[in-house]
Amino acid sequence: MAHIELNNEMPGIRGLMYYSPETEAPLNALAELLLRDDNNTLSRGDRELIGTYVSYLNDCFFCQNVHGAIAGHYLSCNMEQIDAIKADFNSANLSPKMKALLTIAGSVQKGGKHVTTEQVEAARNEGATDKEIHDTVLIAASFCMFNRYVDGLGTWAPQDRSFYINRAPERAEVGYAASIFQK
Repeated sequence: MAHIELNNEMPGIRGLMYYSPETEAPLNALAELLLRDDNNTLSRGDRELIGTYVSYLNDCFFCQNVHGAIAGHYLSCNMEQIDAIKADFNSANLSPKMKALLTIAGSVQKGGKHVTTEQVEAARNEGATDKEIHDTVLIAASFCMFNRYVDGLGTWAPQDRSFYINRAPERAEVGYAASIFQK
């Protein structure tokens, strides 16, 4: 049960958006821009994976499973593979650039000042552009906010991960900009 009366049965951030519709549009717009904008050299799957990894580090069950399922959809892998990446991305079949970006994202999760010049240079040396480094930091910082919003108000999350897997194709197609009130 959430810490406040949400007056709806929606899980995670969806319940919060229903409760506070005035914040729904700007939060969804931010997620849409960061995770789905086509003017980005990081794939949608890579960007979802960054959000998934940060949500894992923040122990946000809802967000790591929602975005993990979507990342898996885009990257054509299953949740077990996503779980393995979250647990040890350095051993995963990811590009050196993605590993360097996930290192930066993990540092952002601890606190912005944990990102080092060496980490940024390592990412550049693996081919990351300044825009990709910028977006990695912004996605990681935003997911810290989203995770703390979801967990700070004690929202509920379906424990059956098939819930997230089954919804991933629709969320990948529809995106984040669509209002929960349009359904």
